[in-house]
Amino acid sequence: MKQDFFRKKSLEQINKEVAEGLIDGHGSDLRRVLSVRDLTFMGIAAIVGAGIFSTIGKASFDGGPGIILLFLFISVACGFSAICYAEFASMVPVSGSAYTYSYVAFGEIIAWIIGWDLLMEYAIGNIAVAISWSDYFTSLVDSIRIGSFHPHIPEYLATDYWTAKDGLSDAAKLAWANAPQMGSFKFICNLPAFFITVIITWIIYVGIKESRRSTNIMVILKIAIILLVMIAGCFYVNTSNWSPFLPNGVGGVLAGTSAVFFSYIGFDAISTTAEECKNPQRDLPKAMFYSLIICTIVYVLVALVLTGMTSYKNLNVGDPLAYVFSAMNSKWANWIAGIISISAVIATASVLLVFQLGQPRIWMSMSRDGLLPPVFAKIHPKYKTPSFSTILTGLIVGIPALFLNLSVVVDLTSVGTLFAFVLVCGGILKLQNDKGRLQSKFKTPYMNGKWIVPVLFIAAIVLFEKFYPGGFKGYLNFADAKGVVTWEVIRTKVPFFLFGIVFVVTTILSFIKNYSLIPVLGFLCCAYLLSESGTTNWERFLIWLVVGLAVYFMYGSKNSKLGSARKI
Repeated sequence: MKQDFFRKKSLEQINKEVAEGLIDGHGSDLRRVLSVRDLTFMGIAAIVGAGIFSTIGKASFDGGPGIILLFLFISVACGFSAICYAEFASMVPVSGSAYTYSYVAFGEIIAWIIGWDLLMEYAIGNIAVAISWSDYFTSLVDSIRIGSFHPHIPEYLATDYWTAKDGLSDAAKLAWANAPQMGSFKFICNLPAFFITVIITWIIYVGIKESRRSTNIMVILKIAIILLVMIAGCFYVNTSNWSPFLPNGVGGVLAGTSAVFFSYIGFDAISTTAEECKNPQRDLPKAMFYSLIICTIVYVLVALVLTGMTSYKNLNVGDPLAYVFSAMNSKWANWIAGIISISAVIATASVLLVFQLGQPRIWMSMSRDGLLPPVFAKIHPKYKTPSFSTILTGLIVGIPALFLNLSVVVDLTSVGTLFAFVLVCGGILKLQNDKGRLQSKFKTPYMNGKWIVPVLFIAAIVLFEKFYPGGFKGYLNFADAKGVVTWEVIRTKVPFFLFGIVFVVTTILSFIKNYSLIPVLGFLCCAYLLSESGTTNWERFLIWLVVGLAVYFMYGSKNSKLGSARKI
């Protein structure tokens, strides 16, 4: 059973297929046009989006000026993961991202799990981004005033049914009150979210060159506007707003973990374009590091400007960058606020473009391996893109975006991404003594973690005992405020308890097997962030994986090309 479900793709087989221009028997018809600059721009396009124009406000409200520590921590965690991604990208220069990497390191069933996980990550994340774009676009249209010309998108065409029904905002109440009605059914949908998905899908469908060109233009525009914001904002900074630096302690900073991490997952999408890179083994690692470094600097500087211009207490708003300038009540500041609103529309569209680009290529890779029907790997004869997968991605994102309220999907997407990062870092640890690893042009720098990881484990125990309320005794207290032991209290502590077990096992293995420190740190950092992602998100994620395993056993395991080849 294990031999069947854990069968692996060998590096020798993959590299031979790449050298011959074949991928699992298919002609490699994708156009290799992406350079280091293009890939870096794609990374920036995916990372600098709704996070910097929206969620940075709530994160700053929770953590105060100290939110920059969370950006730095997450960038370091992502940095460790990016190094592991870079080695795999250099070692396995084909599309598929963590799915293909897991196929090499762990075997087919783990590869399927991570592939299924990535489908959720991209699909749900894209729906959230499309809805976010709709909010920005609707606000921008409403702000236009040219004489008597004042365009307006009706509220019932710019929100979802459930938000309107709940009526938690004035716009939602208007949507519910004014919506056309047929019997008891009210026609309420989010048309802007659907239309932007259609436009982005068309751009991706007609070719990687068009996608590259669109991405580059949008990145240049939004980086220029962000630089304008930072420079102009410096003149309004009051350093007294930076005190207290940690108004809500470390817990306040960590409260923004999911929202902030969601902003950093863009470099994962870069790795899905391996077969469209001019030199993937050289260019992918460089682009991952460049985009991560640039975006971390941007996020930290923007956070400092925001929290310096106004008190962190005022930043719990959906458009923090525009808010801090419009609050200045000057023509100059109001003009900048308007520019920011335009930039937010551009920035969010670029995020959607990169994520929409990634998902079809994962489907394509899974189809090539026989785990999905062959139509998913179909390449358009003219445009040289995965045509069926691209259209299906557009439908899967666009149609739900019309009707759903997905305010919680940022957390769910972060769980999926962190799970992928954990497996990629674990894959490098598993392959560290494998001969195939020598074929990689980029290698994770080796630093023996034999003694360092145990020291970190001891330090973690000391810090936990000192800073967690009640220490280990307090953590093991499963009673609620009334002193009654409840399943709800136990349930909320399970993820961190599991992380503790993972930390212990990793420490022991690092000591016994001399594990490389960087992938260990990446593995542990991402595992810890997983434990901070919330029990509810974990439960939803596990349900999705159970559905995926059912699909695998009904179709994938029976049609796997690797399994068929071994039977022959």
